Amino acid sequence: MSTILRQHAEQLFAAELEELKKNDTDKRPPNWLMSPQAVVTYLLGGKLKNGFEVSPKYIGNRRLIEIAVATLTTDRALLLYGLPGTAKSWVSEHLAAAISGDSTMIIQGTAGTSEESVRYGWNYARLLAEGPSEKALVETPVMKGMKAGKIVRLEELTRIGSDVQDTLITILSEKTLPVPELSTEVQAVKGFNLIATANNRDKGVNELSGALKRRFNTVILPLPDSMEEEIDIVRRRVQSFEKIMELPAEPPAIAEIKRIVTIFRELRAGVTLDGKTKLKVPSGTLSTAEAISVVNSGMAMAAYFGDGSLKAPDLAAGIVGAVVKDPVQDKIVWQEYLETVVKPRDEWKDIYRACRDLGI
Repeated sequence: MSTILRQHAEQLFAAELEELKKNDTDKRPPNWLMSPQAVVTYLLGGKLKNGFEVSPKYIGNRRLIEIAVATLTTDRALLLYGLPGTAKSWVSEHLAAAISGDSTMIIQGTAGTSEESVRYGWNYARLLAEGPSEKALVETPVMKGMKAGKIVRLEELTRIGSDVQDTLITILSEKTLPVPELSTEVQAVKGFNLIATANNRDKGVNELSGALKRRFNTVILPLPDSMEEEIDIVRRRVQSFEKIMELPAEPPAIAEIKRIVTIFRELRAGVTLDGKTKLKVPSGTLSTAEAISVVNSGMAMAAYFGDGSLKAPDLAAGIVGAVVKDPVQDKIVWQEYLETVVKPRDEWKDIYRACRDLGI
């Protein structure tokens, strides 16, 4: 078993990618490792002609993934947009792994991301000693992706300053990266494209210019539509975590996952599942990713400080931590939910007691 804490998608699912390539008879765009149809199968799962089962990486609307993949075959870049925890980075990574076999060409967007991080930089010791030269040039993931004809990933686009964002315009429209210091340019090889992600909670932080928006096709990734869909996502991701971390714990019962998902969905929606009780909504997103984190933390508690079986006391701190982001307003929201919704449910008495014991 690998000692790497988190392998890249192309390593973790190497066997699936290889089977898909072997069984893929559809037309492939230039420099793609497999056809668009095979990429969609890799993301959504399915059975191949030889009976091989491909596991789903994304559970949701098939059409959204088809639109995302089709976009990457064109001269438009792809923007995955949505709430935190809607699998934007996860989908971006798997798209790059399936198309280019390399998900590591990535720029992490922050307020401190500079123009040099997007275009290119310089080895200043060499620059001072030799002057501008190819050897002194430090290639960014964008430059490498353009040269190799591969997919480049840009995380949290709207956290990058507007002036730096706009350095992408020439790259995305002309498929060219000028290097004026060397009187040259890098022209993108077929297969190059860019997948950016953006969080709609960051709306207004650094709005995209109209010119840059036109270079992207936007796909909005929503929260899971149904309870069953969200439970399945949490179950699969928790199974993966348990296997990687080698936890000495039993797999969590679906009933426990269902309770976490129910709490999150009710508080997100501001109403109980039966529609009878309106609720105050907390300040956090209570995303599927946070539900996965709560169950994973509970599994660790059960494994190392319990009997190995996931129980309400193992989950309580994680639930409260996910809900109560604001110590004043969210605490009131949580206490009302605990008393009006959790307490009356006979099968939830253990969750109620465990949360009350935390004194929050």
